[in-house]
Amino acid sequence: MAQLIAIDAMGGDEGLAVMLAGAARACAKAPDAQFLLVGDEAAIAAALPAHPALAGRARIVHAPDTVAASERPSAALRRAKTTSMGVAIDLVKRGEAHAAVSSGNTGALMAMAKLALRTLPGIDRPALAATMPTLGDNDVVMLDLGANTECDAANLIQFAVMGAAYARTSFDLEAPRVALLNIGTEDMKGTDNIRDAAAALKAAQLPLDFRGFVEGNRLSHGDLDVIVCDGFSGNIALKTAEGTARFVGDLLKRAFRSSLRSKLGFLISRPATELLRDHLDPNNHNGAVFLGLNGVVVKSHGSANELGVAHAIGVAAKLVRDDLIRKISDDLGNFEAKAA
Repeated sequence: MAQLIAIDAMGGDEGLAVMLAGAARACAKAPDAQFLLVGDEAAIAAALPAHPALAGRARIVHAPDTVAASERPSAALRRAKTTSMGVAIDLVKRGEAHAAVSSGNTGALMAMAKLALRTLPGIDRPALAATMPTLGDNDVVMLDLGANTECDAANLIQFAVMGAAYARTSFDLEAPRVALLNIGTEDMKGTDNIRDAAAALKAAQLPLDFRGFVEGNRLSHGDLDVIVCDGFSGNIALKTAEGTARFVGDLLKRAFRSSLRSKLGFLISRPATELLRDHLDPNNHNGAVFLGLNGVVVKSHGSANELGVAHAIGVAAKLVRDDLIRKISDDLGNFEAKAA
């Protein structure tokens, strides 16, 4: 089945140029995908001939306005019908696209997507999920990363179900290993909400392997596939991990430049350092997903380059191809039936 992806062509720090270059790069990785390029029709038409592979698989949908990076979600909502972000989401709502991808304002994207698409039956709140690099064979799915600052036990259980379905789709796993982020691994640690969610997940018969609690120092060990938390904790953990990766990279650069011997050592170790750089490059893990909506919406990082944009588009195409929405609905229905 062809995947029809609506792209907010005007979003992101670099705007149209990077979005089109990323979509063109995605053509090779998603051979069945077709694209709806949403934004200023004249600007897109002028830039599109530079990407002939994309031009043959794309149609332009005009939207006269854009959402500013600093714009309040409430203000953006009032202009949803005329902005490239809002029109892209509306195409998903009307069934004219299977998924939407945007590098624009995260809060506005969340507000528009939730209002237009609504949540799936049994889902109280959508969650923002993304993959993070690990020492294992697979990345780890982490959610929520900022959509919900406060969550009760029911929210955490729903996040676990959605995250496991996402991991099964992304990593081709039968029973993803799932854990709740906590301040300790003992059963008595954490808030009542976390402990109640853990008890319910232990008793549930779902296509996941619940591993209990995980502390923040083991997020990247590679022995888990899904880490569940509230959006407040998740966003702090994500930003801390990103900052640590940049710190390590900058520290290595400083060390290799400190002396002639260090520079020679850099030349010898260059293959290893390039492997490290690629593994930690956020563009290779780009594409956060709003799970729990009645449609696929993928958020690309605002500063992503064309490789990162292509990766986010590839995430959207794969989720459509593997029918993630149906898997989440089925898993949640099974959990609720057994709980009843």
